[in-house]
Amino acid sequence: MSSSTVSITANRSAASLRKPILTGDKKTALDIAGTDVSPASGGESKDLARAGAETVVERSKEATKLRKRTVVKKGRPPWKTAVSVIVKNLGLVLILLLLAQMIRRLAFSHDSVLVSSSDYERRIAEVEAFLKTTTKMIQVQVEIVDRKIDNQVAGLRSELSKRIDDERAVFSNKFSEHNARIERVEQSLTSSHWLSKHEFDEFVEEFKGKKGVDDIGEMKLDEIRAFAREIVEKEISKHAADGLGRVDYAVASGGAMVLKHSEAFNGASSRVRGWFSGNVRSDAVKVLQPSFGQPGECFPLKGDAGFVEIKLRTAIVPEAITLEHVSKSVAFDRSSAPKECKVLGWVHNEQDTQNEHLLTEFVYDLEKSAAQTYNVFNTEGVDPIIVDTIRLQFLSNHGSPTHTCIYRVRVHGYQPSVA
Repeated sequence: MSSSTVSITANRSAASLRKPILTGDKKTALDIAGTDVSPASGGESKDLARAGAETVVERSKEATKLRKRTVVKKGRPPWKTAVSVIVKNLGLVLILLLLAQMIRRLAFSHDSVLVSSSDYERRIAEVEAFLKTTTKMIQVQVEIVDRKIDNQVAGLRSELSKRIDDERAVFSNKFSEHNARIERVEQSLTSSHWLSKHEFDEFVEEFKGKKGVDDIGEMKLDEIRAFAREIVEKEISKHAADGLGRVDYAVASGGAMVLKHSEAFNGASSRVRGWFSGNVRSDAVKVLQPSFGQPGECFPLKGDAGFVEIKLRTAIVPEAITLEHVSKSVAFDRSSAPKECKVLGWVHNEQDTQNEHLLTEFVYDLEKSAAQTYNVFNTEGVDPIIVDTIRLQFLSNHGSPTHTCIYRVRVHGYQPSVA
């Protein structure tokens, strides 16, 4: 095999990949083969020529296929071409319009430079007038908004203050109700006469001394109950005598008497005798006698203020004053009960009756017991006051404008000689 055959066979793949170059002169396969094969090769030269011709035909076919593929790949649809042309034309038109607009603006600005100064000042004045008008309108709107805000704020304030007043009134009512409840509880506690610690200690010591024990815990419950029953029975017997278990030096059966009183209620003739003859009404003695809790068994005095002077059984050192009225459980009307009272005392002497002593002042409470006792003012550290005459003076009553009823007055104390 010759060198030319080797070169053709070795470069076949490379030649098939290389693009064919077309020229104007077309050669036949024999011409191409004749150029490559020398006549000296003999029979082998014919075979080579035939092989070369086949190779050239194959190359031409492959070139034709590659050309077709290239044409198919590079070809574009007609509609895309049309769209591209239209877009380019529109872009050109848009550019022309922009150029025309720029030229128009340049021409306008050039004309505006040529405007006279008066026209320019006129335009400035118009702008200033427009600005002033706009500012005024804005100020008016702002004022309107301010007024609306002020009105709304005022309405909210009034509504809020009204709500606060309502809540304050509700709170005040509830607070008043609570105060009234507290007062009722206090009154119920004070009117119940609770046993004080001192009294309880005395009870315990008396119990220990009577039973001869040092610790009350050593006693049986039945023994404690029996001792308490004895004390209760003793107190009942003591109070059954006169209701309080204290000596009364103003009781009529003991020699006390009414010396003087203010104007009595009803009975003109009795009133005349009382004021001009110096006598007292016969029923005035009721203030020195037990009423036994019967309504109407009292001595009525005219008006809401008055007095009663009482000569005691004997001269004593006063310790307490007891004023009694009908019980609320059986009373028809307790507005005639005395309210603010004071008690004066002295030793009756025909030569000197002005040495009076203020023994006590008190307010009779309708919510407490019917018989209320008030201690005489403490006189420790000074000589004891000795009296044989007292004056109960009431300054007001519990509402009756016509009369005030005195059911009973008691004076407690001790005789100086006994002391």
